[in-house]
Amino acid sequence: MQINVISGVKSTVAVLAGKIQARMQRRMMVSLKPEQRAIGNVLISYIVEPFLLKVDESLPVSHTHYWECLQIAKTFLEMGYCVDVIRCDNDVFIPQKDYVFFIETRWNLQRSTPHLNKDCIKIFHADTAHLLFHNAAEANRLLALQQRRGITLKPRRYEPPNQAIEHADCAIVLGNKFTLNTYKYAQKPLYPIPITTPVVYPWPENKNFDACRKHFVWFSSGGLVHKGLDLLLDVFSQMSDYHLTICGPVDKEEDFVQAFYKELYQTPNIHTVGWIDITSHRFREITNSCIGLVYPSCSEGQSGAVVTCLHAGLIPILSYESGVDVHNFGVILQECSITEIKEAIIRISCLSIAQLKLMAQQSWEYARAHHTKEKFRTTYLQTINTIQENHNIETTLPVLNTRLIHKN
Repeated sequence: MQINVISGVKSTVAVLAGKIQARMQRRMMVSLKPEQRAIGNVLISYIVEPFLLKVDESLPVSHTHYWECLQIAKTFLEMGYCVDVIRCDNDVFIPQKDYVFFIETRWNLQRSTPHLNKDCIKIFHADTAHLLFHNAAEANRLLALQQRRGITLKPRRYEPPNQAIEHADCAIVLGNKFTLNTYKYAQKPLYPIPITTPVVYPWPENKNFDACRKHFVWFSSGGLVHKGLDLLLDVFSQMSDYHLTICGPVDKEEDFVQAFYKELYQTPNIHTVGWIDITSHRFREITNSCIGLVYPSCSEGQSGAVVTCLHAGLIPILSYESGVDVHNFGVILQECSITEIKEAIIRISCLSIAQLKLMAQQSWEYARAHHTKEKFRTTYLQTINTIQENHNIETTLPVLNTRLIHKN
């Protein structure tokens, strides 16, 4: 009994310590200084994790925002600005100095606007479609699933809407025409930026396009209904000659697993791998054994999962709402109905070997040309220069190397 009590106390203390640590990190600020004499201050409300890594720790590759947030800070440092970075869910921050730029991704801008200097340039960094659209799209998918299968599942990607675009002077949007259109109502200048990728793969020289023509992959993060996995399970369970490999954190959504257990684990042509490291040999094995990615997501900014698969040379079958352009090397789904998805899969799999190889190579080349770290770096800098020019701020500054100085 005494051992159980001690164990319970330790567990409670550990939980409380974890909550305190999380709250402290949520409310911290990281301050960075340029090598040269500073010309002003910039505030980034995004994430702080990339700036807290130890010397021997690598930047995570599980999401593109780790590198992108770090690069945004570097851009301003190289322009000569001091940079403060806070988390977008920091609920206590109040500006204590003048900022030339305020870069916002979620909630702090609308709360901080009354405390900002009047000439601060406020930029909304939109990495999702507008959250009202985003939430409504997921709700509609859940409702459609309920009507189709008689089950009610939890929303997994819901986020409280914000008014960042209303309080911003302009927005930098990770996405394409679809994503931009969800923000046009605000009548603010919108600047599209291509999402990057954590990993770049070589062209798969030895891929057997004939052997893999009926093999497809679904690759995503959480929010399985939001990302369309329920639709694909219904599709492939009716197409026994076609194979689907599932790469994503399926085990994190117990209600989904319970509802689709048969399809996930007892259907011979559906192979559930679960979460997978995109730097692993296993991931390359899967992409080299599949002809395409099927991704009927209901709302994205610009899908990093899709871009990763383009870099792997997969032919994309995507929803319009994935936020990624495919031009003539893939299929854009207009309705994401069971029938439309089936038809797209069959149409791709029936192409000649030469056509399949050509489309896969065009997919790979497009990713290499439009979705790289260098493309993000140059486009972001050009966009900031354009915004500065529009606000009559001097832009002729040398680009210098920087030393990141961390202050908690």
